[in-house]
Amino acid sequence: MEIPHIPVLLEQVKHTFSDIGDGYIVDCTLGYGGHSEALLTQNPHVRLICCDQDAEAIAFSQKRLANFKDRVLFEHARFSTVVKKYAHFPIRGVLADIGVSSLQLDKKDRGFAFDSDVLDMRMNPQNPLSAYEVVNNYSKNELEEILREYGEVSGFQKIAQSICDERAIKPIKSAKELCQIIEKAGFKRTAKIHPATLVFQAIRIEVNNELGELDTLLESIYRSNINDCTVAIITFHSLEDRIVKRTFKDWAQPCVCPPHVMRCVCGKNHSLGKVLTKKPIEAKDDEIRANPRSRSAKMRVFKLERDV
Repeated sequence: MEIPHIPVLLEQVKHTFSDIGDGYIVDCTLGYGGHSEALLTQNPHVRLICCDQDAEAIAFSQKRLANFKDRVLFEHARFSTVVKKYAHFPIRGVLADIGVSSLQLDKKDRGFAFDSDVLDMRMNPQNPLSAYEVVNNYSKNELEEILREYGEVSGFQKIAQSICDERAIKPIKSAKELCQIIEKAGFKRTAKIHPATLVFQAIRIEVNNELGELDTLLESIYRSNINDCTVAIITFHSLEDRIVKRTFKDWAQPCVCPPHVMRCVCGKNHSLGKVLTKKPIEAKDDEIRANPRSRSAKMRVFKLERDV
């Protein structure tokens, strides 16, 4: 079968999970199954729990991983739910590649692409909230908030006003139209970055509750009894990376006393393990040349070593 997607940081992911001899690895964001196939091939005694909220991704990867069918469980669900559901399994690895897959980006009928004729951006097409509802029904203040908080867009007020002005004339029905509105507002294309990039990021995060999903995934790992487990999270923008960096740092702290306490009273035995990446792992130049989408990928890794 034709494989249309290059998974990011593939060699680095393989290296991260190379010493797992048995048990389960949870691939929280299956996509086209590139990471899963590599991990199954590299680790012949490991089983995988493969999760995705996109039924199309599940169907594609079931075919791709058919040769490993006895070693794979497929879960059609949000990635925030999968660790909690399978926490009683001997999980030795958790991988989450947070972001839009090529499966979604390259299909214009999904509404993620700048030249799409629709305005959708749902990772799960069954979800009720789409980009159309956000763009056409959110108030100006709500649009400003998501553009500022999720896109860190410098001209968030001007873009929000332009969207409101245009939709007052007629509904904004396509990603193409939204791009035109952004350019009309004075935001021009540069050599590397499309002017709509951060706006689309902000709307997509809102539609799919991406930051909430990431927080819930990390909280489910924290609340579980999973131990002797490598957790690797790949992010694609600073908001997600900051969440992962902060969480891993908190997990590694032995003391959980409030800052105002003069002397530790918690016993200094609350560390969940150690951070394995002082700095995030990033794509090398040759990978970026082969797969430009990898240029913003950052992977942070934590080793769960709870005292039990």
